[in-house]
Parts: sequence; C-alpha cells; structure tokens
Amino acid sequence: MLNNKSSNQQPFPFTFFILLFIGLSLPAAKAILSNEEQYGSGASAAAAGSLVKRDQRRALVVTEYGEISSIDISDGHRGPYHIQFITLEPNSLFLPVLLHADIVFYVHTGSGRLSWGDEDDIKRVAIKRGDLFRLRPGSIFFVQSDLQAERQKLRIYAIFATNTDDDLYDPAIGAYSSVRDLVRAFDPKVLRSAFKVSDEVIESIINGTDQSGIVHAVPTKKETFWDLEARFLKTFLTGKDGSAFNKNKKKTKTYNIFDEGPDFKNCNGWSLTVNKKNSQLLKGSNIGLFMVNLTKGSMMGPHWNPRATEIAIVLHGQGMVRVVCSSTAAKKSECKSMRLRVHEGDVFAVPRFHPMAQMSFNNDSLVFMGFSTTTRRNYPQFLAGKYSVLQSLDKQVLAASFNVSNTTVDQLLAAQADSVIIDCTSCAEEEERVMLEEIEKEREEEEARKRAEEKEQRKREEEEAAARKREEEEAAARKREEEEAARKREEEAAAARQREEEEAAARQREKEQEAERQREEEQAAKQREEEEAKKREGEGRQREEERRQEEETERERQQQKEWERREQEAQTEQEEARRQEEEREGKEKKKEDKRKKQRGRGSNKRNGKEESRKHRRSKKRLGDNRKKGKAKKDQKSQQEDSQRNEREVAEGLMLKREGDI
Repeated sequence: MLNNKSSNQQPFPFTFFILLFIGLSLPAAKAILSNEEQYGSGASAAAAGSLVKRDQRRALVVTEYGEISSIDISDGHRGPYHIQFITLEPNSLFLPVLLHADIVFYVHTGSGRLSWGDEDDIKRVAIKRGDLFRLRPGSIFFVQSDLQAERQKLRIYAIFATNTDDDLYDPAIGAYSSVRDLVRAFDPKVLRSAFKVSDEVIESIINGTDQSGIVHAVPTKKETFWDLEARFLKTFLTGKDGSAFNKNKKKTKTYNIFDEGPDFKNCNGWSLTVNKKNSQLLKGSNIGLFMVNLTKGSMMGPHWNPRATEIAIVLHGQGMVRVVCSSTAAKKSECKSMRLRVHEGDVFAVPRFHPMAQMSFNNDSLVFMGFSTTTRRNYPQFLAGKYSVLQSLDKQVLAASFNVSNTTVDQLLAAQADSVIIDCTSCAEEEERVMLEEIEKEREEEEARKRAEEKEQRKREEEEAAARKREEEEAAARKREEEEAARKREEEAAAARQREEEEAAARQREKEQEAERQREEEQAAKQREEEEAKKREGEGRQREEERRQEEETERERQQQKEWERREQEAQTEQEEARRQEEEREGKEKKKEDKRKKQRGRGSNKRNGKEESRKHRRSKKRLGDNRKKGKAKKDQKSQQEDSQRNEREVAEGLMLKREGDI
C-alpha cells in the first residue's frame, strides 16, 4: 500500500481506468481477455494467487471458552505461510506456551492482557482492537480476555514469520509448545532439585488434571496453576526466581493502527500500512501490516508489489479480487490469472510482481487487513492516477509499446484527480459476471472436453471392440482350424493306434501260433526224445546188462584166472620154498655132518640147537602158507563184494532212468 495521504480527489473516468488496466497488466489487450484466464486452481499452470475459505480452516482447539484454528497458505511461488486465528470468550485464558517462531499478530475485536517473558524480563501489556504486536522465538506468553459489559470476544489474527533461518516456522515442531507439557516432561527429582520446593508442589504440577489450551479465567489472589507452571519454565530458561513473572518492571506499548491516520483516504475508502519505519515492534522482522477499507462500489486500483507478498484476511463484507500473471505471453502456460470472490473470514495471497485489484460490490463495503512479507521497504506500483508508473516513461516509447498514436497516449496519461482507491461502480459485479461466465465456459469446455474424451473413448472402445471382435473371430477361426487339425490328428492317431493294435494283435496271434507250434514241436520232440530215450534206455539197459554180464563173466574169468595164477604161484613158491628148504637142509646136513666130524664135544648140545632151529623154520613156513591161503580167500571175497556192488549200482541207474522217463 502507498504511504501517501490525500483527501482532495476528483472523479476518475471508469473507461480510462479499464483501458489503462488492460493495456499495462499484460502485453496486449487480448491477452487479458483470453480464454486461458480461468477462475480457481487445479489447472496445469500455476495460479497467480491463492484463496483459503473460512470453512477450510483447521481446528486446533475448540472449547466453550474459545477456539484456535489455522491455515497454511501459499502464494503459488513461496510459502506456505502459517496463520492462526485465536478467539477467546470474555474472561477466558489462553494458557502459557513456549514460542518456536517469530510471531506478529493483530487484534481484530475485544480486549485483554498479554503476558510474556524472555531471557531478559517478564512483561505484561493490555491489548485492544486495532493493536499490533510482535513476540520473538523463545518467549513464553499467555493471553487473558477482559470481562466487558458488551461481552465482546477477543479475536487475534497471527502470522508466524520467516525473517531468519533461526526464526523459521517449522511444521514439524509447530508454532509453540505447551508449558504444562514441557514442565511435566521432566522427572520429579529433577523438578525438586531445580525449584527447591516440596514434593506436594511437584505432585500438584505433575498429577494435575489435563486441560485444553483455553480455560476459564477465575479471578483469585492465590497463584494459579498455570502461573506456577510458567514460573517453573521461566526458572529453567533464565535461572531467575519465577516470582518476577507477576511484576511489570518496564512499561511496554502496543501499536494501534486506529491511533494513526490512514496513509490514503478519499470518499471511496482508505488504506494504511505499518512497517518497521512506523513501529519499533517490527524492527528486525520481515513482516508488515496493511488494512484497506473500500466503500460500496469502489476499487483499490491495479497495482503490484515489487518486494512483498500480501496475505490478506477479509474482516467485513465481500468483494472481488482480480490477480493477473506477470509473465509474458510466452510463459502463459506457467501462470494462470484468477478472479477470486471473497467473503468475511476468507484469506487470499498475492505474490510480488503480480498486478491485482480489489473491488467491493455496489451493495456492500469490503474491509480487509493482512500481512506483507519482505526484507526491504516495499513501494506498491500503481498503473493509474498521479502515482502511476507510466508517468515516468517517455510517451513515444509508450506509444510504440501499445502500438497506438501519441494522441492516444496523451489521453491515457492525462492528469487524473483520483488515484489509489477509485470509484468503480458495478466493477465487482462485472468481474463476478465474467468469472461466472468463465466458470460456465470452463464447465462447458470441461463438459465438451469430457464429451470429446467420452466420444474418443467410445470410439476407442468401439475400435477396440471391433479389434477384439476381429481378434475373437480370428481366434475362433484359428481355434476351429486348430480343432479340425487336432481332430484330424486325433483321427489319424486313432487310426494309427488301431493299426498298431491290429498289427500288435496279429503279431500276438502269430506269436501265440508260433508259441503253440513251438510247444507242439517241443512236445513232439520231447515225446520223440522220450521214446528214443526209452528205446535208448532199453537198449542201454540191455547193452548194460550184456556188458555187465560180460564184465561179470570177464571178472569171474579174470578172478578165476587170477586165482589160478595165484594158486599156481603159491604152489610154485611152496615148491620153491620146499626145494630151497630141502637144499638148505641138505647143506646144513652136510655142514652138520662136517661139524660132527670136526667137533667132538658138545655134539649133543649142537644137535639140540639144530633141531630147535629146524623146528622153528618148519613152523614159520607153515605160518606163511596159512597166511597165503587166507590172503587168497580174502581176495576172492573182495572180488565177490566188488561184483555185487557193481550189480547194485547198475540196477540203481536203470531204476533212475525209468523214473526220469
């Protein structure tokens, strides 16, 4: 918003503004009226702005004493930015929390007291409608609403800033932590050692009943439960006695936007901005605050912010917000201009370098405030009026840029009394009508696209169905051919099997016949063999018998011959023995006679011995003859036994052959 105060304004031609807005917002007039500018988001191109409706807020705390809700909104390029809406019923208390990120808040309605502490001191300040305040990360704070006669709720709108990396809002840890949860997380022994208090005090802290973030504030002279918790955490953070939490050593003031006059004001409305130049509270922060009040049928002229993103909250009424892309026609696919219909409680964001205009309806005013994010001073650039950026450009350059005559440019840049906020009767209605037409056109195009897609889909389905039908027919034909071929193969296989079976049966019959023939031949051969065997056996028995008889006869003849030979040998031996004996006896007799002659004495004795020797020799010869006779008898007996055994063996063999036959 522009930091200029003016109240002397004259009517500004509406047609001139429209020409100016269309001519400078985009390279050509037809670009701004092109069909590519659609309402809302969801297209492939990035939206030029974003909108969060009131009913899209997330509820964080909901009690009978108040509620807290939040949103995360992005401008389409940066963010998201975290905003919380804190509402306290009269005489209610927002319990102490430890702040995680830099916070800037605005009091929309009601009044109350803000108490906070950091590493230096503990402070308390009264807050009311229009107040702006900032708290730094690491602060412990709580808020109590006043009990007013009109019982007005205390409403606070807060944004959690991102001025440095250390102060960055991190969704993973949230915007703040409950003091109660932090204190209770410590072990009782640690708490007793840290605070030097009794066990009863520690137990009252740890075993206290859980409460929501907002409770009823009952006035009492005693130290409240949440005050005691805050003292505990303050001792952890500063090492000082937490009793200082109830002392207001240093007076701290808030910045109230209604105590200062607006930057700009005319019959169509007013606007103001607050930054670190206006308020010491915002030094070191990248957050600024602005507020705009448009009367019925008015408009904040087309402008853009070169350094700041605007996050606006509608405080009252309803209106239209037009946001167009800053990119060239070559990058139209990367950006999407928007028309936003906003109501009380809605939040919309516009990134820097994106031209915009806010318009109120003819039957209602539009009031909105918001936060701007920038690390440097921001100077909004307006297209129309005496603050128009076109006033500093060469007219011939402008004429060449718009491809118009110098006269047209002179008319375009003629001095105008109105600027910043101008009368724009029915502009919001016209924007809404165009928006609805675009929505309807988009809907029709979407329906046409869907119909075309459905038609294309039906066509594809029909083609696919026809293709499937052809494939099915071809498959059926192939199947029939395959079935016919399979049937033929089966018939051929069956015929082959039948032939094989018949051939096998024929071979089996031939085999059986051959086997039968062989059996018959074998039986006949066996019978012939048996007959021949019987015949041979009979002949063999006969020949064997004849041979046996011959052998028996031969044996008997041999035995008889052997016996006769032996008898003859025995007789010869006996005769030879008698002859030899007689010769010995003759010789001995001669010797004896000779000895008798030679010996005289002892003749009787020698005669006795001689007789004895003769008697022994005779006895020996008799024994030998007896032995020889006995040996002959034994030999004959052995021959008879041998013949008898041979006869028995032959008879046994004959009987065995007869049994085998």
